Amino acid sequence: MTTPSNEREPVAASVDVVLPCLDEAEALPWVLRRIPPGWRALVVDNGSTDGSADLARSLGATVVSERRRGFGAACHAGLLAATADLVCFCDCDASLDPADLVPFTHRILTGEADLVLGRRRPQSRGAWPPHARAGNLALARLLRRRTGLSLRDLGPLRAARREPLLALGLSDRRSGYPLQMVVRAADAGWRIAEYDVPYRPRTGASKVTGTWRGTWQAVRDMSRVLAEKEAGA
Repeated sequence: MTTPSNEREPVAASVDVVLPCLDEAEALPWVLRRIPPGWRALVVDNGSTDGSADLARSLGATVVSERRRGFGAACHAGLLAATADLVCFCDCDASLDPADLVPFTHRILTGEADLVLGRRRPQSRGAWPPHARAGNLALARLLRRRTGLSLRDLGPLRAARREPLLALGLSDRRSGYPLQMVVRAADAGWRIAEYDVPYRPRTGASKVTGTWRGTWQAVRDMSRVLAEKEAGA
């Protein structure tokens, strides 16, 4: 998908980018350099021991501390700390580029969609391990059965308005958080769109889908989310 030139420039509206972080000191400088001008980086430190929080502060990011371990716990702490009208989410391991969120926000502001998700397009063989991709595809099929949505990816790069996100009442604090967001948004009648984004090998060791055990845990967490009957259940 080719991005029109007018969608490559940051939007004028206020935007906060939530960056869940657990020992990502190696990747942080690159990630924070890629935050579009005028946007605020919210680095949510989830118990790092490598100095990630101090490094993020020194690079100009706002740091939020979340002691409860879990991807969802970190993401939701960032959402609660956000004050901008638009909130974006991005992994903090340099596998995804925060600058690619610019066209996402354009689609929100123009009313084309209420939630925009990044469809990851691997840039090399090692970017997306086979077991992680297989787990993602399986969940996408289950999501289609549960909601009717024909999404091809459930990746972490996404954008939506802050107040409607808070109104979804997201409760998962583990790996099921991204999927719960999609399920509850679908149940609430949101327009959900996908946008292709490059996906690169992460910097440093993966905490979740880089291992079979991590992938299994993520799939189990997300399967539990799919068992919800309706938004707010």
